[in-house]
This record gives sequence, C-alpha cells and structure tokens, in this order.
Amino acid sequence: MVAMYDVPIRDGSIRLGQFLKLANLIDSGAEAKGVIADGLVSVNGDVEDRRGRQLEPGDVVEIGGQSARVTAE
Repeated sequence: MVAMYDVPIRDGSIRLGQFLKLANLIDSGAEAKGVIADGLVSVNGDVEDRRGRQLEPGDVVEIGGQSARVTAE
C-alpha cells in the first residue's frame, strides 16, 4: 500500500505543479513539467497531464509510489 500524507494549502485551491513542489514530491517547477508531460502523475486515480489543474482539499496526488492529499490549512 502507498503511504499517504496530508499537505495543507493556504488558499481554497492550488495548481498541480505548485502542489507537487509544496508536497516535496519533486524538486523544481521544471521537473513538474516533465513528470506531468510524461504521464507519471495521477490525481484521484486518473493520470493528469495539465500542470495548471486546480486541486482542492480532498484531492489525492500520486507520483512514483508516493501519495499526498490536499488539505485545508
């Protein structure tokens, strides 16, 4: 089973690329672009190819066997 942890966000939503960095799932924005374009990121179980996808509390992002759930601060 994949370990999941909660990552609080300040506002009501956050873009996928920003969230990947905030959750320490990647090291840089440039890396976000690559992993998303390569189809390595899923949101709520579906592969997501839009870096600007708006995430809201409750959404679950998975990459490389790691999962992070968006939560309200």
